[in-house]
Amino acid sequence: MDKVNGKLIVYFEKTFWVRIFEYIENDQLSVAKVIFGAEVKDYEVQKLIQKGYLSLKFSPSVDEVVKVGRKNPKRMQREVKKQMQSTDIGTKSQQALKIQHEQNKQEHKVKNVKEKKLNNCECLNLNKERKKKSIRGINVSLLFFLIVIFLLKIIKYE
Repeated sequence: MDKVNGKLIVYFEKTFWVRIFEYIENDQLSVAKVIFGAEVKDYEVQKLIQKGYLSLKFSPSVDEVVKVGRKNPKRMQREVKKQMQSTDIGTKSQQALKIQHEQNKQEHKVKNVKEKKLNNCECLNLNKERKKKSIRGINVSLLFFLIVIFLLKIIKYE
């Protein structure tokens, strides 16, 4: 039987409010991080979950041990209260976010390498065109100018 578990963690980081969505399915944890500028109301978070949940970019899955068992309701209340007071992210969440960050870095590196190669090719093509326009290092327009001056001097002496 498949079990799906979800959790939303909200905390304040420096100047921004951060929401972390944890999604556990088949003992695999995936995490998505959403940063809000100002403090967001409950109904805005609910709207985000209802309409924007599918557009969230979750990290790759990380193994997570899920304990199965029924807990005492009072104990659950204490744990929820304790979780709401703590401001740090679970270590599994941090690992999942780190993996996602590394993947994004790799994508950007590949993209930047492609752009540099394109720019390099364009520069090489421009240099080749300039060399074609010049004759043995002398620019064609300069050569034309020298020929005109030479002809004027010849006409002057005749």
